[in-house]
Amino acid sequence: MSVTVRVPAKVNVQLGVGAARPDGFHDLANVFLAVGLHDEVTVTPADELRVTCSGPDAAQVPLDRTNLAARAALALAERRGIEPTVHIHIAKDIPVAGGMAGGSADGAGALVACDALWGTGATRAELLDICAELGSDVPFSLVGGAALGTGRGEKLTPLEVGGTFHWVFAMAERGLSTPAVFREFDRLTEGHDIPAPEADPSLLTALAKGDPEALAAALTNDLQPAALSLYPELAATLRTGERAGALAALVSGSGPTTAFLVRDADSANHIAATLRTSGTCRVVRTASGPVPGATVVSAGQRRSMPVRSTPIG
Repeated sequence: MSVTVRVPAKVNVQLGVGAARPDGFHDLANVFLAVGLHDEVTVTPADELRVTCSGPDAAQVPLDRTNLAARAALALAERRGIEPTVHIHIAKDIPVAGGMAGGSADGAGALVACDALWGTGATRAELLDICAELGSDVPFSLVGGAALGTGRGEKLTPLEVGGTFHWVFAMAERGLSTPAVFREFDRLTEGHDIPAPEADPSLLTALAKGDPEALAAALTNDLQPAALSLYPELAATLRTGERAGALAALVSGSGPTTAFLVRDADSANHIAATLRTSGTCRVVRTASGPVPGATVVSAGQRRSMPVRSTPIG
């Protein structure tokens, strides 16, 4: 018996960042949109907790207890007083260390999959509570669609979306550490009066109307200056997408993936082709959203595949 859960990537259409709090986190106004790049997390009964991974950049994924999928299994098992004897396999398609919540998606996927495999009967509220303990982006990976995240991003309010938005994503040659980007944000804003972040009403209206031009005019990311400070080459990728006809370009979350909002699927294909030949990025993908959050897609026999594998002691 195995359970497979599909979980989406996210793009931040607004990332408003407040000043550092005493606990080291920042208050956020984080408008998430789930997009159609997915990881699949499969769990199977095993003699011990073990994580394997396949797919693009699998070698960069930790396979020990720092992996959010492993942490999710451990957290649920601890709450239910059971042994976390499960093999977690992650089939990666979301960029690794790309600012699109791939690790958070894997945590949410493993949590939903283990809940189904073990029959724990956890409520939605309990699953969201565990997600919030795991990380700021993990609750949204469970919920999907579109939502406003406040607090450090874990307190979610679902948002209405009136249509489909089309995107192009350009993956950079190397990763960026989210904590490092926040530290750089703190350095760049030191001595400045930072207002409390709030969701932009015009952006929420654009989402609700499904209006890509209006959404493009409202896209913001307060972490973008910090990401560009640490990775200046991203500016060339942003310029390339804009010149190719993107409605708007921004760094996705803490980066280094760059996101381009476009009018439609044809525009996405044209801009993606331009970026692929520009020499300013490593990989280019197209996707649209919103899409659902963590979803059980199968329960049955698991296919064999080439993987990296490490038992977790």
